Amino acid sequence: MPTELDKDIHRFTAAVTAPGQMFETTPIERRGVEMPAFKNAPPSLAHYFAHFCNEKKDELFLVDGDLRLTFGEVYAAATHVAHGLATRHGVKKGDRVGIAARNSANWMIAYMGTLMAGGCATLLNGWWTGEEMAYGIKLCECSLVLADAQRAARIDGDAVEAKVVVFDHGVPAEGLAPIWEAGDTAMKMLGEIGPNDLATILYTSGSTGYPKGAYSDHLGVVSGVMNYVAQTAMILALMTEKGEAPTVQPSALVAVPLFHVTGEVPLFLQSFAMGRKLVLMPKWDAGEALRLLDEEKVTYFVGVPLMSYEMATHPDRDKFDLSQCKSFAAGGSARPPEHVKKIKDAFPEGFPLLGYGLTETNAVGCGNLNENYMAKPGSTGMPSKPLVDLAILDDDGNKLAQGEVGEVCIRSVANFLGYWKNEEATASAYTDDAYFRTGDLGYLDEDNYLFIVDRKKDIIIRGGENISCIEVEEAIYAHDAVAECSVFGVPDERFGEVPAAVYFTHPGKELSKEELQAFLREHIAPFKIPSVLWKADEQLPRLGTQKVDKRTVKTMYAKDYAPS
Repeated sequence: MPTELDKDIHRFTAAVTAPGQMFETTPIERRGVEMPAFKNAPPSLAHYFAHFCNEKKDELFLVDGDLRLTFGEVYAAATHVAHGLATRHGVKKGDRVGIAARNSANWMIAYMGTLMAGGCATLLNGWWTGEEMAYGIKLCECSLVLADAQRAARIDGDAVEAKVVVFDHGVPAEGLAPIWEAGDTAMKMLGEIGPNDLATILYTSGSTGYPKGAYSDHLGVVSGVMNYVAQTAMILALMTEKGEAPTVQPSALVAVPLFHVTGEVPLFLQSFAMGRKLVLMPKWDAGEALRLLDEEKVTYFVGVPLMSYEMATHPDRDKFDLSQCKSFAAGGSARPPEHVKKIKDAFPEGFPLLGYGLTETNAVGCGNLNENYMAKPGSTGMPSKPLVDLAILDDDGNKLAQGEVGEVCIRSVANFLGYWKNEEATASAYTDDAYFRTGDLGYLDEDNYLFIVDRKKDIIIRGGENISCIEVEEAIYAHDAVAECSVFGVPDERFGEVPAAVYFTHPGKELSKEELQAFLREHIAPFKIPSVLWKADEQLPRLGTQKVDKRTVKTMYAKDYAPS
């Protein structure tokens, strides 16, 4: 049976999407299928920035250490970056501009300036090794890479054709000096950038090994952002009706990487329309997060599931006033149900929330919130209104009945256009009627709530970071002592799951677990390196196709494994 909150959500959805309202929808065609889009959405992210930064120009936007910048100051800085990129570095519409840096105000300004110059913001994973960084830069044919000193030091200039420009954090005019120039590029480009122009590329690790570049146009990203804004408007209207509307400026802690879709879309980009203050922390620390939540009167927290749990169980939790924080959201993977209750108990004036979306859907998918989440803590919630059309499909693309397990598939105007220079992967990612195949297996219950039960893709999700098992296996096989290996996920209290591996060496070759981990550190990012390793004494079990039987290997070696 629908809850009262479900009924309220449906009621407010109808109100805010009605003809003449801000979130009125109109049908458009994508991939040969008609689907709803926002009639009044800005035509591009550049227009989105210009409108909302002007509307809220005097309000505080970014808090980065001692740096405090208003929306107007951030937009002015981004116009300098846009002109500098165009005039000093020759950036033209559609050029891929890589961004490789830790979270900071200047990362955000570089992102904005790239888009305002007409470029495509190509978000390189800041945790990658130099080898991985070079692969991502070459894959998407970046002509320019903006990197902070730490990431720039990893990039081998001889391995990439892109020009690498080093920027710093801190005061924008100083840290962004190499790409800073006063001028009118941003204003001119407002007349040239439209919904169908290339906007972003984010990297995603699926079951096929090396990362793929998921590219989106402005229509897709703006639609994803505005779908989140519509949901926030619904909740605000509901809270206002109940007399529970917040009395302080909305604010959020930025504790997830901005190169991830969760950091980029619902956190960073949504904040322009909301007039939301963003408080940055360069590195995750639960104690520091509690201090900032109190000091900055933060109203909203989002992170991977372990983050809110670490705050809930932190020994100093009771020393801080967190009464303004009403939402403790998570994405990337599901929380264990017992964590949901612990978070609610620890923060009685707030609610845990859970979102489900992917890089390829520009973070749009499902949401489970407040008392609904408490009632169904194992669910990722209902499809997000008003854009998402979610279906459970079989391998042939047929819709399955309620309660039947199949592949979770999402159709919306916010979906990405494809994988850069990989038409085969793009074609296999979509059904003929424009549903994106997520690779997750799940079912819808009688209330249309989604439950994820398994993964179709061979990936591990460590604290919200997707890891391709095949990519890690290929890195292990690169060691000349390894004859066979198998990589899979094992449970972990903090990260949800972590990569584990079983390996078998060639006759006469010796390779300790520590030596293998040291070798891997030279080739793949630390979060991908198996923290649990077994050295096999005999060849690994095989399937009839002579491939390693991963399911049997995991059963044999991980059956007695327990997280430490």
